[in-house]
Amino acid sequence: MKIVIAMDSFKGSMTSTQAGKAVKEGFLSVDPSLQVQVLPLADGGEGTIDELTPYVKGKRKHLKVTGPLGDPIDAYYMFSEEKAYIEMSKASGLTLIDELDPMRATTYGTGELIKDALQRGFKKLIICLGGSATNDGGAGVLQALGMKMTDRNGNDIRPGVIGLKDLQYADRSTMIDINAEIVIASDVTNPLCGPNGASHVYGPQKGASEEDVVVMDSLLMRYAEFFSMDPMERGTGAAGGLSFALKNFLGGKIVSGAKFFTEEIGLEDKIKDADIVITGEGRMDGQTCNGKGPMEVTMLARKYGKPVYAIAGCLGEGYERCLDMGIISIAELTDKSLETNSAMNSVRKTSEELLRKIL
Repeated sequence: MKIVIAMDSFKGSMTSTQAGKAVKEGFLSVDPSLQVQVLPLADGGEGTIDELTPYVKGKRKHLKVTGPLGDPIDAYYMFSEEKAYIEMSKASGLTLIDELDPMRATTYGTGELIKDALQRGFKKLIICLGGSATNDGGAGVLQALGMKMTDRNGNDIRPGVIGLKDLQYADRSTMIDINAEIVIASDVTNPLCGPNGASHVYGPQKGASEEDVVVMDSLLMRYAEFFSMDPMERGTGAAGGLSFALKNFLGGKIVSGAKFFTEEIGLEDKIKDADIVITGEGRMDGQTCNGKGPMEVTMLARKYGKPVYAIAGCLGEGYERCLDMGIISIAELTDKSLETNSAMNSVRKTSEELLRKIL
């Protein structure tokens, strides 16, 4: 029996590869004769380029950039031939800071990564969004790329979304030439503004109070109106609105992060040849069905009539939608430990129980 395992990460506990490896070990402990192949899974969020590197024979380019709250940090992007793969969480992610401050957090460091890749002549930039600490609508990226954004006195606006309050003048002519195709890999379909926008939906997890959310949303609305751009366009709310800037100022094309990733690693061909497919992630709920990695795997499995099962750290509201969309069953971990070794042991045990039911 051939089994393909494509697990997404369990945030704070296991990477995609670690989770997949634990499932494989659990299966083989029940039946050593199984042919089991583990592939990574990501949707543009944290860890995407690390999981992708072996499949595209990528190399890292390290450089020091501006962190989310202005401190210098070490970051990197990955490149292969004429493509550069940039993960915004490497420069502007939540995991880089101890203090949450979505009002001041800036994407400037991500802009520095993009600028370096452009100056080195890469013809295609894949920018992976997710895990951001920021809510600045990508203003920091634009500044890093040379756009002048100033207040009424001609001073550069402050970093973060709070700086948009002072925006009076902008000069796009000073920006670096964008001589590359820009692909925006994201699993988020939210618009920049409104009740389903970047501030209201994702602001609280970045440390925003109810009052902050209202202020941030109004500032992003002002930002969009300043440039006469649509604040309600689908997908422009990803990474605190970074996708808004990448699409409107850099000509970027928004694509499904999960679909992009599975195509890069050739997952469809592996699934086509499998008997059973296993997927999952740390938390499966109604949001999983909105373009997340496990659902992309499920769609590919259904395309070839392959049974697909899932393993999740926990189940949240609306997880039943995953079953309606083709997953046969979801095995939930009994041990909710976030410590990596304990979590992997729990996945192994749950995998053993799942395989016995399948067989």
